[in-house]
Amino acid sequence: MAHDRIAVVDFGGQYAHLIATKVRRLQVLAEIRQPEDATEVFSRYKGIILSGSPSLSSFGEDSAYNKGIYDLHTPILGLCFGHQEIAKHYGGKVVHGGREWGPADMRIVRPHPLFKGLGPVERVWMSHFDSVVEVGPDFEELGSTAMGEEGKVHHYAAIGSDKYRRYGFQYHAEVDDTVHGDRMLANFVFDICGCRPSWTMERYLEEQVERIRQQVGDESVFLLASGGVDSTVAARVFAMAIGPERLRLLHVDNGLMRKNESRGVVAALETLGLGRGVHFVDASETFLAALAGKVEPEEKRKAIGDTFIEVFEAEARRLGVQSHLLGQGTIYPDTIETGGTRRADVIKTHHNRVPIVERMLAEGKVVEPLADLYKVEVRELGERLGIPHAFVWRHPFPGPGLGVRLLCSQGVEDREGFDAIEPQAAEIGRRYGLAAVPLPIRSVGVKADLRSYEHPVMVSGHIAWNRLLETAATLFKEVPGVNRCVWNLGPTAPKRFRPVAATMTRERLDLLREADHAVTEALERHGCYDRVWQCPTVLVPIEIDGRGREMVIVRPVKSERGMTATPAELPTPLVDDLRERILPLPDVSGLCIDVTTKPPGTIEWE
Repeated sequence: MAHDRIAVVDFGGQYAHLIATKVRRLQVLAEIRQPEDATEVFSRYKGIILSGSPSLSSFGEDSAYNKGIYDLHTPILGLCFGHQEIAKHYGGKVVHGGREWGPADMRIVRPHPLFKGLGPVERVWMSHFDSVVEVGPDFEELGSTAMGEEGKVHHYAAIGSDKYRRYGFQYHAEVDDTVHGDRMLANFVFDICGCRPSWTMERYLEEQVERIRQQVGDESVFLLASGGVDSTVAARVFAMAIGPERLRLLHVDNGLMRKNESRGVVAALETLGLGRGVHFVDASETFLAALAGKVEPEEKRKAIGDTFIEVFEAEARRLGVQSHLLGQGTIYPDTIETGGTRRADVIKTHHNRVPIVERMLAEGKVVEPLADLYKVEVRELGERLGIPHAFVWRHPFPGPGLGVRLLCSQGVEDREGFDAIEPQAAEIGRRYGLAAVPLPIRSVGVKADLRSYEHPVMVSGHIAWNRLLETAATLFKEVPGVNRCVWNLGPTAPKRFRPVAATMTRERLDLLREADHAVTEALERHGCYDRVWQCPTVLVPIEIDGRGREMVIVRPVKSERGMTATPAELPTPLVDDLRERILPLPDVSGLCIDVTTKPPGTIEWE
């Protein structure tokens, strides 16, 4: 069957595949295209969507793409960078400034088919350094935004030309945090482009099964099975494609697992009857030796990824399956955040995208049936395949495990930029009735599709949840050099923070395991586990006011695909429970809840 298709032009933004996913969920086939593709290629599509980018349109970065697309009569919608490029091409002006992060309220200037069925004000999601400040002839402003207490108006948040059938959104309509972004995309796809819905997940599954059969041929697959939804769904797809007799599962205890995790995973996988049994290896000492003395996050991720492959190869030799292909439950965020597309900026390297795996991919030795899907699609596929609810809706857990939640340090303060950050943060804190202090460390984040490595700010005081989130949003908007905000749960506002020298040790991991276990039990006990998409527990080696050595960060988030996230509110009894369970643990100096959206902070701290 011939499907109507939408081309998504990937300028290297984080969300190009998310745009395609959102269009596919409208049952319209979306395909990723490169900006250099020929005009003839684009002429086959019913519509074109230009993605965001880590490049700056105001400086002409990444401007050497095929402008021939603008000569087509095909409708084009630009998002963020794409919006700016459309404005420039048709005589508008883009400047470096007017940056916005996180939620904003867009006022729709006049009724338009793009906003059919929507209200006069829509909540949208911003993440940009550049802004459109003028539009050319035959273009008009369709929407403007206001953010924060001051409510400063940003014009040209949405623009359009019905004459040229060219439209632009400064915001990211594709992320879940743009409340009615799906409707906006649907209006473009159906009402502007005239597409018919005929694309389904069943079609995707059929194509993946056929692709696996072609790639694997007469060989077999050896799958690294963590027990999470990704590897479990991948195992079921492999079993469907090549039969369970040609599939082997390997679960590795890398010493970075949660409390009693490996024992439960092996038992659960065996009940599903996937493959020729589950092989288990305790490689904790091997991993801890590989991580000894390492502090930098990227070094840790690389060591974990390389050691996974070493263990995999050693076990393959021991089991006599060296010729098997490596199966992985890699999903798209793993690839895009590692800079795995042509233009994507490296936000963090995932363990399944280290150089050894990249070489094996180039040699055709790795099979990844979920590599174009996001978590919500994986869960949808898992349910269609009949995998039990407990597997499908288990909280995501990173492949490197607690290795990316146990922060390490040389014990040296990082106060770069504090002369500006401290007074600005303190002033914003006072504005909201809080004490606000930047921490002399950094954590990874993402701003305008680029990796950021900036300071967190701790706020202390009693405040309503919505005002707390507003405080954080104001910090991110007004204070350069800040990409994370944490809310202190201790009894007093701390005054002194001292980073402590710390590396990856079994003792620190055991402490993190206890804190993480306390968080999971509290979520379950208070009926919140299924209401929170993910809740990482992080250990940061900081002494607070001369006490302890480890600050515990709890990071409850709501998300569907992991590319964006919002903080999840925890009920007061649960928060009190966490205080009682975690603050008395040995060496704990403090306890905080991370109230950062993504962007500007990633879900994990490393």
